[in-house]
Amino acid sequence: MYRHHTIEERLHVVIRIQLGEALESLCRKERLDKKMVRQWYLRYQKYGEEGLRGTRSYHYSKKEKIKIVEECMVKGLPLQEICLRYDLNRSTIQTWMRKIRQGISLANKQRGRPPKAPMPRPKKKEPQTELEKLQAENLRLRAENALLKKVKALVEEQEAIARPNGQKPSTN
Repeated sequence: MYRHHTIEERLHVVIRIQLGEALESLCRKERLDKKMVRQWYLRYQKYGEEGLRGTRSYHYSKKEKIKIVEECMVKGLPLQEICLRYDLNRSTIQTWMRKIRQGISLANKQRGRPPKAPMPRPKKKEPQTELEKLQAENLRLRAENALLKKVKALVEEQEAIARPNGQKPSTN
């Protein structure tokens, strides 16, 4: 099972290696992966204590990914050297290599929710005949009348709530 190691733990292990403790015996005692500890040590040598914090969050383009994988697969450079050179995790490069072997694209996927398409405005149709113009105006006036009735009913309801006895006012 994978366990996240704090920066202090990583630094402690690296210092023990610098003091002369053998990498293999240290890994056996602490139950650590030898490749991972060697990577910590090399990153510490190259980047200092900041190298133990992890890799930078940079999104490589498809061409850059292919170039990095080719250095490992074609040129035969060790994976550790490539990890140090490009400040990447070993597992990231291994994932890219696996995708290339399986024929899967290395293109970056769009992350997050897709953007909403803007709602198009309704097209205004000009009524062609006088009858259609009158029907459109009649429809608009009916909607306006219904809205005004609702507003009046809401105002009366608010006034009734405000009165202590709840009766309607007289219309004298």
